Amino acid sequence: MPGRIRGKRPDKIKKRKKKKLPVDQIEQKVREKFEPKPPKNELKTIPRKKRKRPKKRWSLKDLDLENNISIVKVKQLGIWILQIAAVILLAFTFVWYFGQRVSTVGDSMNPVLENGDVVFVNRFVYNARFPKRGEIIVFKPKGNENSHYYIKRVIGRPGETVEIIEGKIYIDGEKLEEDYQVSEISNVGIVTEKIKLGEDEFFVLGDDREKSEDSRMADVGNVKRAHIYGKAWFVVSPFDHFGFIKD
Repeated sequence: MPGRIRGKRPDKIKKRKKKKLPVDQIEQKVREKFEPKPPKNELKTIPRKKRKRPKKRWSLKDLDLENNISIVKVKQLGIWILQIAAVILLAFTFVWYFGQRVSTVGDSMNPVLENGDVVFVNRFVYNARFPKRGEIIVFKPKGNENSHYYIKRVIGRPGETVEIIEGKIYIDGEKLEEDYQVSEISNVGIVTEKIKLGEDEFFVLGDDREKSEDSRMADVGNVKRAHIYGKAWFVVSPFDHFGFIKD
């Protein structure tokens, strides 16, 4: 029979009741059905409303210094910086006052120094005192900046009289006894009579006096303290001459 549901009698079939929608919802559905929908590509281009976020002001509290940086770490960093500064200062001081290098020109200081020997100069020692007799000094004759450095031994000191008689040196009338190896003096140069040294003047000679250009020569003469660069104290090269210089 048409319209009959198998297994149930027609009189037992319950009719579903359709729910009635409110008028405003019905109108909205009709409107949505007949209004044209924008294409999918256009839907993506519709901008969303941008929310303006308030700008947060930065402060030291954001660093959380109390938790991230401890006092111990700050002290360690300060000690480390001071140690580096101290090392740099000491290195600079050593190089400036004790590490200035000068090359030996000629064999006038043979056998202590030979031609081409490179020596360190102590520039500090003569700021505290006058050069002593027998010390090997570095200077420029008459303060001539265009000249090379001379390396000679101190013989006469300020205020003394120097005299050369028969190849022997006399200081204030007394013969000078030298305990280092020197050659005899055959040429007295300008020292034909007693020389009186000024309050800031020194008389210098090379150990090999036959080959030395020193205070006996007019081009060198007496050496003023202001023209003394320092004391030669260490041979740095060549390696076979490496070591301290003995006065």
